Amino acid sequence: MITVQLSIVPLVLERVVLGSAEHWIPVLIGLIFGAGIIVFANQKLNKSQQHLLIHVLAVVVSLIVISFHLYKFSLCTYDIQKDLPLYLCSLLAIIMPIFTHYRKYWMYEILVFWIIAGTLQAILTPDIATGFPTFDYLRYWAVHLGLLMVIFYATFVFKMAPKFKSIFKSILALQIYVLMMVAINYLLNANYFYLNQKPKSASLLDYFGEWPLYIIVVQLILVPYFLLIYLPFYLANSRTKLDKLPN
Repeated sequence: MITVQLSIVPLVLERVVLGSAEHWIPVLIGLIFGAGIIVFANQKLNKSQQHLLIHVLAVVVSLIVISFHLYKFSLCTYDIQKDLPLYLCSLLAIIMPIFTHYRKYWMYEILVFWIIAGTLQAILTPDIATGFPTFDYLRYWAVHLGLLMVIFYATFVFKMAPKFKSIFKSILALQIYVLMMVAINYLLNANYFYLNQKPKSASLLDYFGEWPLYIIVVQLILVPYFLLIYLPFYLANSRTKLDKLPN
């Protein structure tokens, strides 16, 4: 008689490694899906349908974030010092349906810089404690890739584009957010927006020195960073003006 013993190996969920398959596969999926819905909306949908599509996408992303926090709260492991949806991208994901419903330009000109600057950092250097297929992993990519899809959809489908002065409006609005996070961090002894400590995983902040030097460096590079984000919009606008000139 042959006895077969089955050993159960526990699933070890480790922090997502920069450059791993868990890092780049969702990015590629997001690029393909995002480009696909933009092309589809431009070619197949009328204005009303275009508005509905982007609003549904924003609502889905928002509900994913809300569901994640409700799920974590139900586990009795919720820690207000680190789990509140106050990190910029999570907060934007929750309120994004407000923008997609009203589609106000002043919202766009602030959000376009916040989202591109914030999500590029998050996508290039992900800070995810556990990998696929955890809820935290799926939420992370849904938030950051979803935000990019919404803002690029507004750009390429609704033909929105920031102006030069939008850079400074966005920076001013960001300072208000930072001051709010400073107050909340003080009250909760927390580290929202990484104002008291850098992320545990590798990030661009590692090149900017220790606290509080990296905060000062980030503030100093905001203007050139936002100018760099603005550059493609400026070049596209200049080319459009040249095309309209009589031959």
